[in-house]
Amino acid sequence: MKKVLKMWWWLLGALVALTALVVLAGQAGLFKGQEPAKLGVQDGRLQPPRKTPNNVHSQAGSFGPTFKHTLIEPLPVQTDGPATMARLRSLIDATPGTRVVKAEPDYLYVQYTTRWMKFVDDAEFWFDPAAQKVQVRSASRLGESDLGVNRARIERLRQQLSQP
Repeated sequence: MKKVLKMWWWLLGALVALTALVVLAGQAGLFKGQEPAKLGVQDGRLQPPRKTPNNVHSQAGSFGPTFKHTLIEPLPVQTDGPATMARLRSLIDATPGTRVVKAEPDYLYVQYTTRWMKFVDDAEFWFDPAAQKVQVRSASRLGESDLGVNRARIERLRQQLSQP
């Protein structure tokens, strides 16, 4: 019985140590990934979505059926484009872990960083004057799955934008 108990304590200690090492690696920036080389709007579209399921893109359909899994509705324009973008910027600025990298009247590039592991997601918001919508692209830099974080983030912004 003592051997079994001793083994469980050793296992628990190893698990705690491993967890601490992973968190320290995240805090050291080992999980932040590389900033995308190309961002922004070209020919009336944001950059293409990733092939992995850890991203969402409101223009995914225009890149072919391969990207159906990433499709999300664009954000609605409340009164006009500039006012909606300004409101969007204020909502983003109030969100912990965000950094606005580029801000123009019709475009925002934002980096979202998780608190403990320091994973970074890149998000773009572009007021599309032809569609009168805010096109969005939000993608994790690393891995295959984001457990729905990017989609939930955009849907939360959608909900906040709809409130007065």
